[in-house]
Amino acid sequence: MMLVDDRVWALFKGHWQHTLTYWSVFFSFGLCIAFLGPTILDLRCQTQSTLQQITWVFFAQQLFLMLGSALGGLFKKTLRCSLSALFVSSLVISVVFAIIPLCHHVLMLAVAMAISGTAMGVIDTIANLQLVKLYQKDSAIFLQVLHFFIGLGALVSPLVADPFLSEGSCVLGGNMTANSSTDLHHLRSYLAGKGTTPLHNVSHHYHLHTEGIITTNVSYAFWIMALINLPVPVAVYVLMYRERLFPCSNHSPRLLDKEKNSQKNQQDHNIQGHGGLFGCCNYADVKDRPASYFLLYILAGAVLFITDGIIGSYTGFIYTYAVSPPLSLPHKTAGCLTSVFWASVTAGRLASIYLSYRYTQQRLISVSLAGMMVVQCLLLILYSSPVFLFMGTCVLGLFISSVFPCMVALTEDMVNYKGCATTVLVTSAGTGEMVLQLLTGQLIHSKGSYSFMLVGMISSCIGFTVFLGLIYIQHLHRSSQAATSKEIAMTEKPSSE
Repeated sequence: MMLVDDRVWALFKGHWQHTLTYWSVFFSFGLCIAFLGPTILDLRCQTQSTLQQITWVFFAQQLFLMLGSALGGLFKKTLRCSLSALFVSSLVISVVFAIIPLCHHVLMLAVAMAISGTAMGVIDTIANLQLVKLYQKDSAIFLQVLHFFIGLGALVSPLVADPFLSEGSCVLGGNMTANSSTDLHHLRSYLAGKGTTPLHNVSHHYHLHTEGIITTNVSYAFWIMALINLPVPVAVYVLMYRERLFPCSNHSPRLLDKEKNSQKNQQDHNIQGHGGLFGCCNYADVKDRPASYFLLYILAGAVLFITDGIIGSYTGFIYTYAVSPPLSLPHKTAGCLTSVFWASVTAGRLASIYLSYRYTQQRLISVSLAGMMVVQCLLLILYSSPVFLFMGTCVLGLFISSVFPCMVALTEDMVNYKGCATTVLVTSAGTGEMVLQLLTGQLIHSKGSYSFMLVGMISSCIGFTVFLGLIYIQHLHRSSQAATSKEIAMTEKPSSE
């Protein structure tokens, strides 16, 4: 039995080069997401900074990723703008990888991470929007593959970095002893998710020196990742060349010529909504919209605000939760939890490629959110079971994996592919990942590790409730549209007679 029917396969063959290019740039996205955590201690040595100073690098990347997502829609007006932005962004990622070994001050490193975060945000918005624009009602399958490539990049990045990570202290002084590899493994795992959470007195527990001889070899890992990523901007450049999108070309773009008769009106209509996050608020375009139209955006964004926030907080603090009482797992065992979670997310997105073809986005999201709620509740109840912590982490990753791509496809369908939904959703997801992670970190510090699971369960329940509200508003919106269309038809009929 074929996984997809002939129609979907024909759609892919008609846009295969565009689709593969968008998938490849999301591989760059995945590389950037995962490399900072494992290498953070070696980067601390390279910049000779304190732990508190180096963690601001995480914050810089997260903040500018959110800003890049909001600004990414500015490049959606034409295919030339979109591919140009993708080319520059993917090339910037390779350049940032190459120059990180040259950043010997934490401020320089933070600036580099801010630039890479902006490029990641632009890639996130553009790739999602372009796939939705190409495939519209069939976009869910291709969006699942797109987000699978994030997981693939996130798996490759730590594997490349691992052989070059320091086993002992990478800053050695005259009379200073190296930290044990066990302590460094614990600290590296602890820091892996602290993107927006300040460290509280960590330096008092780990005496890491800032002055001395630097012995790290992590530079080679970044140069290797720069080379691995280099084919991605090359692929975007080749696509631009094939579509004749360079300013010096005297020919019209081939893709637009090929689809001129069938899609010209649809493209012109979509362009109105492709002006970035702030362009979506054009008064002339929204003044006659019903309240349900705006609620669709708000509720869909809220769902992804919560679910991506859960992903960020879970990967950021599951290690801290596992090594704290009552579990008190060994450091190496607890360090596997983040890898287990990301592996299950990647596997879930791979499985969702087929599930998106067999089932509607609404059903997949409903099952995913309900499953998340049940798993988080069981994790809260069985908080003292190490075995169930691993099982629950795996199942949670499988359930949460498909929410983002399915929600993008569903929301764009609800608003008839105006183009703004993707920009709003991507920005909401990035904001949620940063805000919920910050909130969880503060609660763990003030109330204890048990609050980690409590926040996760409450967030899952809120997300499921908001989604039910979204479905109800969708019903009202469609009823309102049908009534308006009927009224217009009845008004035009006498005039035509």
